[in-house]
Amino acid sequence: MQKCCMNYYRLTVFILSSQILKQFVRHRTTDASLILERCERLSVIVCTGFCVTCLIMSFIIFTAINRVQLLGRVGQDPVMRQVEGRNPVTIFSMATNEMWRSGEGEPTSTRDVSQKTTWHRISVFKPGLRDVAYQYVKKGSRILVEGKLDYGEYMDKNNVRRQATTIISDNIVFLSENLRDQ
Repeated sequence: MQKCCMNYYRLTVFILSSQILKQFVRHRTTDASLILERCERLSVIVCTGFCVTCLIMSFIIFTAINRVQLLGRVGQDPVMRQVEGRNPVTIFSMATNEMWRSGEGEPTSTRDVSQKTTWHRISVFKPGLRDVAYQYVKKGSRILVEGKLDYGEYMDKNNVRRQATTIISDNIVFLSENLRDQ
């Protein structure tokens, strides 16, 4: 933080934090100049000598992002589940592959290609997307899933507590030819 901010930082953070945070959420941007412009439009008063850019940058530093994009193939046809009193959810699995060559420094012809497949659990809660996913996502389809990571716990059949990682999808792009035409 610049020296100019030290005198006014604590006082002004309380005044400006809610307006600036609203700008982050509303416009989904961390571009300091855009947020400053929007705050000026809101007639936010800044104390003389206060460096607004430093305040905005401090919010950017402490902002967290939980965003996932996966490109792969569907491992099973989706199922729709509904627990009593809750919204239904469409669930399916998806595989992503990672490939690399082993043997650094060796000629290309002697290097082995290694592959690792990772399986992901995808959950779709968004009402319109949930129904589209249930109807059109099929085993073997190539799709792009966008969403966020969610960590949770559950009890298995043997009453043992297990941890689960799920991708909560908010967008699906169909990449298989037969599905894009429908």
